[in-house]
Amino acid sequence: MSDQNTPATPGGDVPPVPPVPPAPPAPEQPAAAPAYEPPAAPAAPAYEPPAAPAAPAYAAPEYAAPPAPPAPPAYGQQAYGQQPYAAPAGPKTNVLAIVSLVSAFFISLVAIITGHIALSQIKKTGENGRGLAIAGLVLGYIGLVVGIILVVFWIIAFAFAASYGGYTTY
Repeated sequence: MSDQNTPATPGGDVPPVPPVPPAPPAPEQPAAAPAYEPPAAPAAPAYEPPAAPAAPAYAAPEYAAPPAPPAPPAYGQQAYGQQPYAAPAGPKTNVLAIVSLVSAFFISLVAIITGHIALSQIKKTGENGRGLAIAGLVLGYIGLVVGIILVVFWIIAFAFAASYGGYTTY
């Protein structure tokens, strides 16, 4: 059996192997470092104890007696921190005028009726709210007119649909 790694020679002999060269010399180890010695601790500084504090150079202040409390206010005057009597309320707003304006957005007929009653009461009593009553009346009348127009339109639309004959019963 022949080895495939060995080159074949014409005579079938194996060629001679050359000798191995000698190894180079090993480098020398450096000299060992001297052992580590920590530095010496510094010497503690010499401190002197602090001197005793000196006595204050001034005398303690003398306080005067507190002042007497103020006398109560005379009759009719307000003491400090108290609120004066409430100012009298001005003329109030007529309730029906408010109802007229609010109901104008929902039921126009109620707005018209309460608006007229509110104007009458405002003339007699001098209350505030005349503008609210007038606004309720205007919006009430506008709502009433729009409502009447819608009712007439629906009546005409149903009458036209009935006369057209689009709906029959057998």
